[in-house]
Amino acid sequence: MNVDNVKSQMRKGMLEYCIMLLLNEKAYYTSDIIKKLQEANLLVVEGTLYPLLTRLKNDGLLSYEWQESQQGPPRKYYVLTEEGRDTLNHLDAAWTELENTVNKLKNRRLLIEEMNDKSS
Repeated sequence: MNVDNVKSQMRKGMLEYCIMLLLNEKAYYTSDIIKKLQEANLLVVEGTLYPLLTRLKNDGLLSYEWQESQQGPPRKYYVLTEEGRDTLNHLDAAWTELENTVNKLKNRRLLIEEMNDKSS
């Protein structure tokens, strides 16, 4: 098994959710989204982010607004739509369920390892 590939697939699977979590706070410019994700130790490049934002927008989960910039042309700021907020609530529930499942399995693994260590 290629662990790096599995880790990459895990990150890709939760990237949309993480973006929606950020945009639930307020509208963000693309480079701000990348910066916030990096601060959370999730590395994303523009080439990955732009198609994702476009897909979320086309699905009606995001919209954007143009805001004037002091450093050049107007910038496109992304924000969650009402449908996006509803979807985020569903994703929150799914994440909690997934997190609980993974934690149960991890705790089971730790218990088994602990029992094996005691019997050695």
